[in-house]
Amino acid sequence: MTPEQFYFVAQHQVNKKKIINDPVLGFINLQSELIYDIIEHPVFQRLRRIKQLGLSYLVFPGANHTRFEHALGAVHLMRQAISVLRMKGHEITDEEADSVTAAILLHDIGHAPFSHVLENTLVDISHEKISLMLMNQLNGDFGGKLDMAIAIFTNQYKKQFLHQLVSGQLDMDRLDYLNRDSFFTGVAEGTIGVERIIKMLNVWKDQLVVEEKGIYSIEKFLISRRLMYWQVYLHKTVVSAENLLVNILKRARDLSFEGTNLYATPALNIFLRNNFNENDFSENPVLGNNSLLDWYSQLDDNDISIAVKIWQSHADKVLSTLSKHLINRKLFRIQLSNTPIQEDDYLLKAVSNQFYLTSDEARYFIMKGEITNNAYNKHSEKILVLDKSGKTKEMQQASDINLSALTKTVKKYYLCFPKELDIY
Repeated sequence: MTPEQFYFVAQHQVNKKKIINDPVLGFINLQSELIYDIIEHPVFQRLRRIKQLGLSYLVFPGANHTRFEHALGAVHLMRQAISVLRMKGHEITDEEADSVTAAILLHDIGHAPFSHVLENTLVDISHEKISLMLMNQLNGDFGGKLDMAIAIFTNQYKKQFLHQLVSGQLDMDRLDYLNRDSFFTGVAEGTIGVERIIKMLNVWKDQLVVEEKGIYSIEKFLISRRLMYWQVYLHKTVVSAENLLVNILKRARDLSFEGTNLYATPALNIFLRNNFNENDFSENPVLGNNSLLDWYSQLDDNDISIAVKIWQSHADKVLSTLSKHLINRKLFRIQLSNTPIQEDDYLLKAVSNQFYLTSDEARYFIMKGEITNNAYNKHSEKILVLDKSGKTKEMQQASDINLSALTKTVKKYYLCFPKELDIY
């Protein structure tokens, strides 16, 4: 009997009408057996071991919540939204309700360890595409019960507003993570009136809209989103920590390709020694006892954390030094600029001299890049406001405040280097 078969047999007669106590939303009711079964599946349980905010806990000590909690919160909000839309006369069948709930439950299932930190580092493919692949795999395990959920997730279902509840300007994903991340980081600016926003949702010509009397709640939502990006998601110390982890993994991979023996769990070892892209995942080859997708679904924060802890004592000076800096929170200094930062040979020489490294080795200690913040992209999908006469306006036209700062994409450039240098 395979582990999947054992799982289904063990769960066959379990009471699936569960209540979960969530610190942010209170009691969450699991009203569907399908949702319960998905939550209990090993692929979904993996989200318990992936932090929602990556390395943000190094700046905000309480930010240790996981993708698992966030997914459950999004399910709770989705059920509330379904109830509101039904009360306003919009038909949503029980199958559609289960399917759109399953879609929001699984929207993050393809995240790499530490969420966005290692996006495109271990594999050259977005987490959204891996999420879809895992959803298709789960659909096989559940005998096709996720067909409609996948259609909604990919915006192929006839009711587009259901997709917008999963992925849109006012989706349940954003409504949950803003309040949840605000709660666990202690950044009060991220708190939004989720219940009021949901009660103000409506459907107009198959588009999700917000009623006019909810416009102030939407203004607060957009402002909170912008502030959370600068204060939490793009906090400069978090950016420094994330770049440090990325370079640790880059050094580990480079050493692995050269044939250096590194400690790694079996799942991590697969991705350290290979460059996988979207085509590889589409083919899903069998590697040892598992397919590539199975290996990926075994990878979580623990694989990375344990490896970095052990790499502190590795013979390679670059890997060990970088690992010690991250484990002991000796994060790199970071400078932000409104203009691109040019290559600095003096900085490279300073790193080489400080740590007795070659120029090629010293490059792992200098990180450059850019960060962008755009709270409301009206070009990708507009927030429509429905007035009492039944007409709609785009949010920027309906609001009586200037939202140009929220629609503008702000870009900043950064440079990270060891604090030991103390040269800037």
